[in-house]
Amino acid sequence: MTDVTHPTVTDRPHAPEFLGRRRELAALRSDIDRAGLDTLAGRPAPRCRVLLVAGRPGTGRSALADKFARDLAGSGAYPDGAVRACLSEPGGVPVPSGRAARELLDALGERPPAGASDDELCDLLREALDRCRAVVVLDDVRTAGQLADLIPDSRTSLVVAVARGPLTGVPDVRPCTLAGLDRPTALRLLARGAGPVRITVDPIAAESLAEACGDLPAALVLAAGWLAAHPEATVSDALHRMADDPVGDLLARHVAPPAPPAPRAGGGDAPAPDGAGDDGGEPGAGAGRARARDTADGPLRRAFGLVHSALPAPAARMLRLLSLAPAGVVDPHTAAALAGCPVPAARAALAGFASLGLLRVTPDPDRYRIPGCLEDIVGALLDTQERPAEVVLARARMLERTVRRLRAAEAIAEPPGSPARKWLSRLPGALRFETRAAAADWLAVSRAELLAAARAAVADGGLDTLARRLLAALTRALVAHRGAAGAAVDLYRLHELVIEVARRQRLPRELAAAHLNLGDIDARAGRHTAALGRYRAALEAARGERDGADRETVGRALASLGDTYAELDDWQRAADWYGRALSLAQARGDLADIARLHARVGDALERTDQFTDALRAWRAAAAAHRRLGDVPAQARALADAARVLERADRTEDAARTARDALRLAERAGDPRLQAALRLRLAECADRLGDTAAADRHRAVADTLLAGEAPALPSAPAFETQT
Repeated sequence: MTDVTHPTVTDRPHAPEFLGRRRELAALRSDIDRAGLDTLAGRPAPRCRVLLVAGRPGTGRSALADKFARDLAGSGAYPDGAVRACLSEPGGVPVPSGRAARELLDALGERPPAGASDDELCDLLREALDRCRAVVVLDDVRTAGQLADLIPDSRTSLVVAVARGPLTGVPDVRPCTLAGLDRPTALRLLARGAGPVRITVDPIAAESLAEACGDLPAALVLAAGWLAAHPEATVSDALHRMADDPVGDLLARHVAPPAPPAPRAGGGDAPAPDGAGDDGGEPGAGAGRARARDTADGPLRRAFGLVHSALPAPAARMLRLLSLAPAGVVDPHTAAALAGCPVPAARAALAGFASLGLLRVTPDPDRYRIPGCLEDIVGALLDTQERPAEVVLARARMLERTVRRLRAAEAIAEPPGSPARKWLSRLPGALRFETRAAAADWLAVSRAELLAAARAAVADGGLDTLARRLLAALTRALVAHRGAAGAAVDLYRLHELVIEVARRQRLPRELAAAHLNLGDIDARAGRHTAALGRYRAALEAARGERDGADRETVGRALASLGDTYAELDDWQRAADWYGRALSLAQARGDLADIARLHARVGDALERTDQFTDALRAWRAAAAAHRRLGDVPAQARALADAARVLERADRTEDAARTARDALRLAERAGDPRLQAALRLRLAECADRLGDTAAADRHRAVADTLLAGEAPALPSAPAFETQT
């Protein structure tokens, strides 16, 4: 276990006050109502106003956009508040538009349907924003296409986009380009961390340090954090140490230079397409490291090197490993698992990193975010300083701890004294949840990171066993606390991830189960065509089981196909699929399934007016229920058989079967079924011309429905009297 030591920091730092950028904030506010080019040309754009905050990493572009959005929401101009989504994952990979739309819909209090496509989610988002007045912050936009997918059609809401540079292709975008802070604000930022005395006594060195930092907020925060952690050092010491560049030398040696641009057909350099280069594209590891090299050539990397070089070796290693944290968000449990240290030591280290400017605080206690401007530098250090086997081991520890916490969250939802609660009591205190509410809160707060961990584990490909355990634990925990319907949106994506792993590992049973679960969610959402495809895929996978067909899964798939065709009112096909499932249930000897499927066959055949076959199916269902000893179900099956006989104009047989069902309903003590059967007997009596008997049956039915317990003869004696 690693002992992580760190510069002395005891309290968790608070989010700092926003400094400077008054001119930029005023320009953004004035741009909201300024007429665009299309408006001046007499063709006003139908879509909402888009403001663009552009700047390289470290300029404080995201902080400025968030500050602007908060101010607007607080002023009452946009009463529905501010919502945000980041359109790039750590490493620079663009986030699918559907995932971003779902995140924004959640923030707006909308509940998108499970399994909705990216296009459907974007449409739902635009419709939601058309109905409200909100500020939408889209951070780290990589391409103009990402932005265009999420812009609402009305001008009631406002979009504030954050990108590295201009985004062409989106009409009437308002750019606000950021560089460094003005020098007085830069010095205030230094003084906030270093203390005003050191800045005052050596103003020339302070000016030089601000200049060395490029007046970039992120670099200044790092330099101020180093000064705060070293009260004996002077501003000149910080300036001299920034000139020594071990991190920059390390990155320069290990980061490959960017590929030269492709030549044009007619000679010269081809211009980068819209969204490419700094502003877009689909960057992989190479592109992310290329951005780290670009950052390393500037003041941000030198300021990072100042802080990094002062870290003890265990703390520096933990910092590198934090780049593995899902969604760039880290808490003490994640940090402890990655570094292999106790949770209290990890908590202290995280607070220390935040005080140095290496992490950003979040509104939630004990949770921090890796600044986007540092992600590539820290990731490049991980690549160069850690052996691949150590990285895999750290990721495995993190996933294992996540699985145990998810199992603890599931266990706390079980009744006291259950095996799950006994298992929970044996867990270390740091992993347990004391109450169900605490576990539910953790799941809600950590939802995005848990889903990101699942995606990353599946994408890794080398930890499939852990990935399968994580997917199963997350699924069970979500269902335990939110129910299958409440968690359907997340469950849909988890089942899709199960399919990826099951195909890669050739696990037909898990593949079939995942397709069945997805089919069920599609069917509940009314996507019957998609559900049919899922059920057929499950059927194919179950039949491909290495040890022989998984009969239970095959039967479930066959019955689900029948259910879906029934929803589509294709009753003949429904009866056919139910019949296939029934044959399999009979081969398995599953009496409960046999009874259920006989009933479904009977219902489908009745709807196609095949009364003889439907009657045979309902009587078979009643016989199966009788063998099971399920008297209420046997009574209901006979009642349905009576209905079929009545529809087939066999009134006397219908009355006789209804009387048999009534005796069983009385034995079962089911007053509603008794009332229904009395009404059916009344209809039969009307058809047979016995008005008095019909009236008596209706009177008894009314009494039963009113909740009274009449002292009446049993069904056989009553019928004899009539």
